[in-house]
Amino acid sequence: MQDSHSSAQSPLSRRQLLTSSFAAASLAAISPQLAGAAEMIPGRHAPKFKFSLAAYSYRSLLQGKGDVAPKMDLLGFIDECARMQLDGVELTSYYMPEEPTDAYLIGLRSHCFRQGLAVSGTAIRNDFGHSETVARNRNLDHVRRWIDHAATLHAPMIRIFAGHGQKGNSPEQTHDLMVDGIQKSCDYAAKHGIYLALENHGGVTASADGLLKLVRDVDSPWLGVNLDTGNFRFGGEPYEQMEAVAKYAVNVQVKVVVKDADGKPQPMDFARLKKILTDANYRGFVVLEYEEPGDVPAECRRYVQQMRTDLAL
Repeated sequence: MQDSHSSAQSPLSRRQLLTSSFAAASLAAISPQLAGAAEMIPGRHAPKFKFSLAAYSYRSLLQGKGDVAPKMDLLGFIDECARMQLDGVELTSYYMPEEPTDAYLIGLRSHCFRQGLAVSGTAIRNDFGHSETVARNRNLDHVRRWIDHAATLHAPMIRIFAGHGQKGNSPEQTHDLMVDGIQKSCDYAAKHGIYLALENHGGVTASADGLLKLVRDVDSPWLGVNLDTGNFRFGGEPYEQMEAVAKYAVNVQVKVVVKDADGKPQPMDFARLKKILTDANYRGFVVLEYEEPGDVPAECRRYVQQMRTDLAL
């Protein structure tokens, strides 16, 4: 806005112009071209990592068994994350009531705020591979409900799955069904400002090529990748696949064990992960999801500290 314009405009017309200019700039910022991975998340000029912990890591404590009640609830988990001096917490939906009320979600949100934690995201179970109408609508409705819940929770991102091919459907039909489900969900998520992060989690998404084929065929700036370091099961060397999808990532989920190209488990190479994320100018949460045996709280504390040390910028 030039000074000569500002002196001549009424307050109302100036406000309208500022609003329209801001809207245009905002639209340009969130409307990346989908032609290549480097263009998927625009405007990232330097890396920045924030650290979080997925509630799934504490599943043995958050889930009851038979008549035995859970040893911890999500409020206790939030307190654990605060003691670890994390930046955020992933409040995985699996450990909430099946249909959480707004009061419940606001309670979690306020507890995070009091503990100085951001909600880095949440995660749901869904499958867009279904062609049968009832099952398909059930999955679409589930994702829409959780977009509403994420907005109430102030979770900026939901981890979603593509799903699995169903008997009788060709690979092409499965792909089209998944793209359609993700597209419809992104269209709804855009209305609430919630990102959907497609996870490399089994089926066609277990390789970078399969994951990116879906991402590139969905036309929405509200879709990104949840880069799970432990979930590439085929398609080549896992770190090369991480590198292929890193510039699409809106969330990074770290496993402490990675299977090599031969399927053999190896300790996570944090130095190599740091280079991949740094080269991609990744800015966002790096979330530990601990799946190994042992004393879970102690192991999570240990690996959180290792992430802080080995991924320090």
